[in-house]
Amino acid sequence: MLSRLARSASLFCLLGLGLPAQAQVPDAQTLADIRQELSVLFVEIQRLRRELSTTGSPQITLPPGALERVDTIEAELSRLTAKTEQLEFRIDSIVTDGTNRIGDLEFRLVELEGGDFSQLGETTTLGGEAAAPEAPVPVAPPPSPEPSGPELALAEQADFDAARALLDDGQAQAAADAFATYAETYPGGPLVAEAHYLRGEALASLSNWNGAARAYLDSFSGTPNGPQSPNALYKLGVSLNALGQRDEACLTLREVSVRFPGGPAAVDANTARGELSCP
Repeated sequence: MLSRLARSASLFCLLGLGLPAQAQVPDAQTLADIRQELSVLFVEIQRLRRELSTTGSPQITLPPGALERVDTIEAELSRLTAKTEQLEFRIDSIVTDGTNRIGDLEFRLVELEGGDFSQLGETTTLGGEAAAPEAPVPVAPPPSPEPSGPELALAEQADFDAARALLDDGQAQAAADAFATYAETYPGGPLVAEAHYLRGEALASLSNWNGAARAYLDSFSGTPNGPQSPNALYKLGVSLNALGQRDEACLTLREVSVRFPGGPAAVDANTARGELSCP
């Protein structure tokens, strides 16, 4: 009995310091992991309550207000568990809504271009599988001991620079073709999103709004949180308006302010929404 109460008292002392110790979870943990740990801790609190409620030896004296403190911690654990469930549901809803919007835009662009809907495939989950392979790509080539690694990196950079030079030289169509070839040659590379965006810029300068909208969408959907993502989403809205899709353009421009508030792209998007008299 004494050993059990000592163990429970040790847990109580840890909890008595407050909840920061529980809050210090690694960034890699998901909300489900946190909720599971909260559930385990809740069970331990129940065990501690039983220990404090039993009648033990008269020599054992419980700290003043021990039961009240347990009640407070138990209530806080219940609140945090409910909060993690709410956050998990909200995140799932946002991801589902964003993925559906991207899929709808892809469908509309294929419809405008007169393409084949069977070639669309499944829309990548927003912020999910598409972002995972890109994270190690910029880091992997430099430390690679194999001689082919640096050569591939140099060739990739050279092809990108060549396409960029065509764009800077005013050869918009040639630049667009070069960036398209680059994206097909180096799928998943660190500069693919930038290549799609610049392809959109080249096609927009030629008033090829169908192709520009597709390129901007490819840039944004490939890296929703990349450095060019705000501009790509803004330019996608502009392209949709140029295609006569005002309602879709307004929704897309509004999404810029929602996802990237306060940035230059958000300011431009708000200005464009005003010019379009968006609701």
